[in-house]
Amino acid sequence: MDFDYAVKTINKLLKEKRPDTFNCSWIRSHSPHAYRFIQTNVRAEIGGIDWDRVTRALDRKFQKKWQPSSRSRSKVYRKKSEVRNVLQKYHSKLYAFIAPENSHDENMRDIISIALVRIAQRGNVSAKEEIMKLVQLTIDDWIGSCNTLSSWEGHESLIQKRIEGCIRCYRYSGTFIGYLFKTLEYAGRGLSPTMEYSVDDISEHS
Repeated sequence: MDFDYAVKTINKLLKEKRPDTFNCSWIRSHSPHAYRFIQTNVRAEIGGIDWDRVTRALDRKFQKKWQPSSRSRSKVYRKKSEVRNVLQKYHSKLYAFIAPENSHDENMRDIISIALVRIAQRGNVSAKEEIMKLVQLTIDDWIGSCNTLSSWEGHESLIQKRIEGCIRCYRYSGTFIGYLFKTLEYAGRGLSPTMEYSVDDISEHS
């Protein structure tokens, strides 16, 4: 069995069984062979099974049915080595936060984002700071190129709060970047564009 076959097996079972939701226990019960393969071969950077990689590979209609395990409140800590493991692994792809060239780059941007978000959700402040810094680069590009997000220009503090909220609340194993975009798009509808004046402008109108 390889990864693609494990995903194909789970997709087939979900199509046949049609559960309202499913989780790792459901997969273990209905396909122990696929579960054992995943448990052994699909590992996250800081340990444990990388269920995000699995669910992202499933048919889109099944992704929303994924019910991740509830998370207990994590103690805040700072451990840069966990962040460094992710950044070193994907170092050559970090440009995707600034200028993704194609869908592959966008996919890699999401993989990196989710890896850091999951570490941040465990309480690692270093991971939170790093993912906020990286996605801010993406948001800056969105503001300049996307009309639906242009109203966020000049609202840096609000943007930071929205990013923090998305990191804290992200549960659905799909696209974190897409979740962030939609959050900003919906929340930005009530924002008024900021007005910037130079000293010359003030002098001319006084």
